Amino acid sequence: MYIETTIVSYLTARPAREVVRRAHQRLTREWWRVRRNKFELYVSPVVLQEAAGGDPLWARRRLAVLRGLPVLAPTPEAVNLARALVAHGPVPGQADVDALHIAIATVHGIEYLLTWNCAHIANAQMRAGIESVCRNLGYEPPVLCTPEELMEE
Repeated sequence: MYIETTIVSYLTARPAREVVRRAHQRLTREWWRVRRNKFELYVSPVVLQEAAGGDPLWARRRLAVLRGLPVLAPTPEAVNLARALVAHGPVPGQADVDALHIAIATVHGIEYLLTWNCAHIANAQMRAGIESVCRNLGYEPPVLCTPEELMEE
Protein backbone atom coordinates (compact mmCIF):
# COMPACT_ATOMS: atom_id res chain seq x y z
CA MET A 1 0.00 0.00 0.00
CA TYR A 2 1.26 3.43 -1.01
CA ILE A 3 0.56 6.05 1.66
CA GLU A 4 -0.13 9.40 -0.01
CA THR A 5 0.64 12.60 1.91
CA THR A 6 -2.95 13.43 2.89
CA ILE A 7 -3.05 10.29 5.04
CA VAL A 8 -0.12 11.29 7.23
CA SER A 9 -1.39 14.87 7.30
CA TYR A 10 -4.80 13.81 8.59
CA LEU A 11 -3.17 11.37 10.99
CA THR A 12 -1.01 14.00 12.70
CA ALA A 13 -3.01 17.24 12.38
CA ARG A 14 -4.88 18.95 15.17
CA PRO A 15 -8.63 18.29 14.91
CA ALA A 16 -10.19 20.25 12.08
CA ARG A 17 -13.08 22.64 12.56
CA GLU A 18 -14.98 21.31 9.54
CA VAL A 19 -17.15 18.34 10.44
CA VAL A 20 -16.29 16.22 7.39
CA ARG A 21 -12.54 16.77 7.67
CA ARG A 22 -12.65 16.02 11.40
CA ALA A 23 -14.51 12.78 10.63
CA HIS A 24 -11.86 11.89 8.03
CA GLN A 25 -9.15 12.55 10.60
CA ARG A 26 -10.88 10.24 13.08
CA LEU A 27 -11.28 7.54 10.44
CA THR A 28 -7.63 7.89 9.47
CA ARG A 29 -6.47 7.50 13.07
CA GLU A 30 -8.74 4.50 13.55
CA TRP A 31 -7.53 2.90 10.31
CA TRP A 32 -3.89 3.51 11.30
CA ARG A 33 -4.45 1.98 14.73
CA VAL A 34 -6.53 -1.04 13.65
CA ARG A 35 -5.81 -1.83 9.98
CA ARG A 36 -2.39 -0.57 8.94
CA ASN A 37 -0.64 -3.72 10.13
CA LYS A 38 -2.64 -5.71 7.58
CA PHE A 39 -0.65 -4.05 4.77
CA GLU A 40 2.96 -3.46 3.76
CA LEU A 41 3.20 0.34 3.67
CA TYR A 42 5.32 2.35 1.24
CA VAL A 43 5.94 6.01 0.51
CA SER A 44 7.96 7.91 -2.07
CA PRO A 45 10.36 10.85 -1.96
CA VAL A 46 7.40 12.94 -3.12
CA VAL A 47 5.47 12.05 0.05
CA LEU A 48 8.51 12.78 2.22
CA GLN A 49 9.05 16.14 0.52
CA GLU A 50 5.41 17.15 0.92
CA ALA A 51 5.33 15.93 4.53
CA ALA A 52 8.43 18.02 5.30
CA GLY A 53 6.73 21.22 4.17
CA GLY A 54 4.87 23.76 6.23
CA ASP A 55 5.16 24.42 9.94
CA PRO A 56 8.35 22.75 11.27
CA LEU A 57 6.64 21.24 14.33
CA TRP A 58 3.91 19.56 12.28
CA ALA A 59 6.42 18.56 9.60
CA ARG A 60 8.50 16.74 12.24
CA ARG A 61 5.37 14.92 13.42
CA ARG A 62 4.48 13.84 9.90
CA LEU A 63 8.02 12.69 9.15
CA ALA A 64 8.19 10.79 12.45
CA VAL A 65 5.14 8.74 11.43
CA LEU A 66 6.74 7.96 8.07
CA ARG A 67 10.16 7.07 9.49
CA GLY A 68 11.18 3.55 8.61
CA LEU A 69 8.67 3.03 5.80
CA PRO A 70 10.26 1.79 2.56
CA VAL A 71 10.66 4.50 -0.08
CA LEU A 72 9.73 3.78 -3.71
CA ALA A 73 11.87 5.54 -6.30
CA PRO A 74 10.32 7.87 -8.87
CA THR A 75 11.82 5.89 -11.75
CA PRO A 76 11.95 7.20 -15.33
CA GLU A 77 9.02 4.88 -16.07
CA ALA A 78 7.01 6.51 -13.27
CA VAL A 79 7.84 10.00 -14.54
CA ASN A 80 6.74 9.00 -18.06
CA LEU A 81 3.50 7.50 -16.74
CA ALA A 82 2.80 10.65 -14.70
CA ARG A 83 3.31 12.75 -17.84
CA ALA A 84 0.92 10.47 -19.74
CA LEU A 85 -1.72 10.76 -17.00
CA VAL A 86 -1.62 14.53 -17.42
CA ALA A 87 -1.21 14.59 -21.22
CA HIS A 88 -4.11 12.21 -21.85
CA GLY A 89 -6.45 14.09 -19.59
CA PRO A 90 -7.53 12.11 -16.56
CA VAL A 91 -5.31 14.19 -14.24
CA PRO A 92 -5.26 17.98 -14.76
CA GLY A 93 -1.94 19.71 -15.39
CA GLN A 94 -1.97 21.59 -12.09
CA ALA A 95 -2.11 18.20 -10.32
CA ASP A 96 1.11 16.80 -11.80
CA VAL A 97 2.36 15.82 -8.32
CA ASP A 98 -0.84 13.79 -7.82
CA ALA A 99 -0.16 12.08 -11.15
CA LEU A 100 3.33 11.25 -9.88
CA HIS A 101 1.91 9.63 -6.71
CA ILE A 102 -0.33 7.44 -8.89
CA ALA A 103 2.50 6.64 -11.31
CA ILE A 104 5.04 5.69 -8.64
CA ALA A 105 2.59 3.33 -6.97
CA THR A 106 1.59 1.89 -10.35
CA VAL A 107 5.04 1.15 -11.78
CA HIS A 108 6.09 -0.48 -8.51
CA GLY A 109 3.10 -2.84 -8.64
CA ILE A 110 1.49 -1.53 -5.46
CA GLU A 111 -2.00 -2.92 -4.87
CA TYR A 112 -3.56 0.08 -3.05
CA LEU A 113 -2.94 3.82 -3.02
CA LEU A 114 -4.43 5.26 0.18
CA THR A 115 -5.41 8.93 0.07
CA TRP A 116 -7.91 11.57 1.09
CA ASN A 117 -7.22 13.46 -2.15
CA CYS A 118 -10.60 12.94 -3.75
CA ALA A 119 -10.11 15.81 -6.18
CA HIS A 120 -7.40 14.23 -8.32
CA ILE A 121 -6.66 10.72 -7.04
CA ALA A 122 -9.54 8.82 -5.39
CA ASN A 123 -12.07 10.40 -7.73
CA ALA A 124 -14.75 8.18 -9.26
CA GLN A 125 -15.07 10.39 -12.35
CA MET A 126 -11.34 10.19 -13.06
CA ARG A 127 -10.78 6.54 -12.11
CA ALA A 128 -11.64 5.01 -15.51
CA GLY A 129 -9.35 7.43 -17.33
CA ILE A 130 -6.48 6.82 -14.91
CA GLU A 131 -6.90 3.06 -15.22
CA SER A 132 -7.09 3.27 -19.01
CA VAL A 133 -3.86 5.27 -19.35
CA CYS A 134 -2.04 2.92 -16.98
CA ARG A 135 -3.24 -0.21 -18.77
CA ASN A 136 -2.54 1.23 -22.23
CA LEU A 137 1.07 1.64 -21.11
CA GLY A 138 1.22 -1.92 -19.78
CA TYR A 139 0.66 -1.32 -16.06
CA GLU A 140 -2.01 -2.51 -13.66
CA PRO A 141 -3.08 0.51 -11.60
CA PRO A 142 -3.54 0.32 -7.84
CA VAL A 143 -6.91 0.60 -6.19
CA LEU A 144 -7.26 4.31 -5.42
CA CYS A 145 -9.11 4.51 -2.12
CA THR A 146 -9.66 6.21 1.22
CA PRO A 147 -9.24 4.67 4.67
CA GLU A 148 -13.02 4.51 4.95
CA GLU A 149 -13.13 2.05 2.05
CA LEU A 150 -10.67 -0.26 3.80
CA MET A 151 -12.28 -0.43 7.23
CA GLU A 152 -13.74 -3.75 8.28
CA GLU A 153 -17.23 -3.82 9.67
